[in-house]
Amino acid sequence: MEVQLNTLFIVTRGATVRRDHLTLKVIVDKQTKLTVPIHQLDGVAVFGGIHVTPSAMSLCAENSVAVSFLSESGRLVARVDAPGSGNVLLRREQFRAADDGEKRAAISKAIVAGKIHNTRNLLMRAARESNDPADRFALDAAVARLAGSLPNVGAAADADSVRGYEGDAARVYFEVFGHLIRQNREAFTPNGRTRRPPLDRMNAMLSFLYGLLRHDCAAALQAAGLDPSVGFLHVDRPGRPGLALDLMEEFRPLVADRIALTLVNRQQVSADGFAIRDGGGVEMTEATRRTIIAEYQKRKRDEVTHPTLEQKCPIGRLWFLQARILARVLRGDLPSYLPCLLKN
Repeated sequence: MEVQLNTLFIVTRGATVRRDHLTLKVIVDKQTKLTVPIHQLDGVAVFGGIHVTPSAMSLCAENSVAVSFLSESGRLVARVDAPGSGNVLLRREQFRAADDGEKRAAISKAIVAGKIHNTRNLLMRAARESNDPADRFALDAAVARLAGSLPNVGAAADADSVRGYEGDAARVYFEVFGHLIRQNREAFTPNGRTRRPPLDRMNAMLSFLYGLLRHDCAAALQAAGLDPSVGFLHVDRPGRPGLALDLMEEFRPLVADRIALTLVNRQQVSADGFAIRDGGGVEMTEATRRTIIAEYQKRKRDEVTHPTLEQKCPIGRLWFLQARILARVLRGDLPSYLPCLLKN
């Protein structure tokens, strides 16, 4: 259990979250393991078989603290928010923009360009630090291919075309992902991107980290008055937080992918921290999930300079700032959405 940057993550199987006046208590085996005042929280995320009592959910709703229920692999199952949260006038502008083909394409282009830029930076950094000529060659070739895809994204006629270029860039990236792994490469090199279920250890880690990031991006959008469900790059589907998925795209390489690679390359996770289930799906042990959450929280505390606002802030605040930039674009205060482009 961790409390950092106002999010409580609970991964212990069989835990119960109860209300005690104006605090939340986490109880495991009839013992109180953690007590957190509700005013210190912006969100609660629970993974797997964890019980949240109705009174605890009521306390969270009364204080605009969203409760997200995720599977043990990090897939969002349900999210409980306070009724009427968000800014109705801003949400109306969001819905209009999502239905406007030109505006939808413009925001989608910015999102994908930001993701490709940050992905290239991750690959370039790895190439600079590699001592293996074969790895450097493969990574440099992928960097060049991603650079070549950026003009295509900028010239795309609509959001569907942007999605196609994003898919092409993702394939280029995952083709060379194994070259980013320096330790225990055989055990952790992914065979492309797989999910539901992930079919290898690295994909299991990435899916879990993407779940953490998606939760935080949804909370940031909610705080900015936006509806996390209605996106621009991601098409609407029941139960899918399309705008949260949009917002997290530029942060996947900056946060989630870097954390997974760091944990493997520093040997903070090992191959025996995963279990292979019937059908080939790979699951993490509770100890591995705890290690990942601890590193995620640590990464969120790292300070960087926001490239647009030119102010220092912890990484865990970047998506809140980006959500507010998007809100200003939808209100008409800014001409276009500017993704968060950080140097690696």
